Amino acid sequence: MKTKLLGAAAALAMLSAAADGTAAEYPARDLQGIIMWGAGGATDTVARAVTPLAESALGKQVVLVNKPGGTGAISTAFVAARPSDGYTLLYGAENPQLHKVLELSQIDYADFYPVNILAHGVAVIVANNDMPWKSVKDLVADAQKRPGEIKMGSTGPGGLPHVVGALMKTVIEFPVTPVPFDGEGPGITALLGGHVDFMPAGLSAAAEHIKAGRVKVLAVVNNEEISALPGVPPITADFADFGKYLPWGPFYGVFVKRDVPDAAKDKLVTAFKAAATDPKFVDLMVGRGNIMMNIAGAEADEFLKKWQSTTAWVLHEAKATKASPEQFGIPKP
Repeated sequence: MKTKLLGAAAALAMLSAAADGTAAEYPARDLQGIIMWGAGGATDTVARAVTPLAESALGKQVVLVNKPGGTGAISTAFVAARPSDGYTLLYGAENPQLHKVLELSQIDYADFYPVNILAHGVAVIVANNDMPWKSVKDLVADAQKRPGEIKMGSTGPGGLPHVVGALMKTVIEFPVTPVPFDGEGPGITALLGGHVDFMPAGLSAAAEHIKAGRVKVLAVVNNEEISALPGVPPITADFADFGKYLPWGPFYGVFVKRDVPDAAKDKLVTAFKAAATDPKFVDLMVGRGNIMMNIAGAEADEFLKKWQSTTAWVLHEAKATKASPEQFGIPKP
């Protein structure tokens, strides 16, 4: 019996040592990064900018794959179904925090560990250059004269354009027709081609088109001008009541499943924290009107809960949700 017990103890010790060795070796192979939105959008741009910098710290490659659809529900479900080994990363934006109240999915960021909330941004309202509008006030007036005729680029329920459009409808009569695309990149491409007339979008996705004069920017979805777009009025210049929802905007982050081993989480946090402080990445983000955050763990969880609480309840009160936030334990702000 004593011999058997000693043998069992030795086996356990060997398993423990092997586990420790595996943790120490992480990552032992290349990782996969699932991008929530399509190529060319803000989330895609951020993911492809920060990843090479994180790879340097990890010592392995992160193979990036765009998996859009379902306003982010396709990618979150895919990552949630992968093994909890830290080898599948989710590059996501704010959308999963609204999936429950929009009845798109039962998965949100409570099911994931925030490796890094890299930055948050502001939204802009951009229009095709052939449109006659010079302001959001002009756009609204035209929409009211021609209800349902003006086409708004969207990314589906819970996407940034949908949320901004819903918030506008709580303040003014705004009868436009949303046309969904698989991300801001495809939506803005459609805007350039005249397939839609205007689109609320993250400044990060629209910045280069604005600088090049390919689209006109009507307003910043903010309560004051921002340095990245001098002379562009805030939306409150035309509709002061919108100020009750501000500040508000998208955010960009990197996540793994919540139950990934702590050793893997720690290495990922360290790698992406270093990447997010790289001057090249900071210059890119700030140049596109984003505000750097570079937070992880408990601090990031607190930010995510607050964003979800504020946005879900605002949309619910605007009758833009399918279920009450209360049903899911989302507290009122």
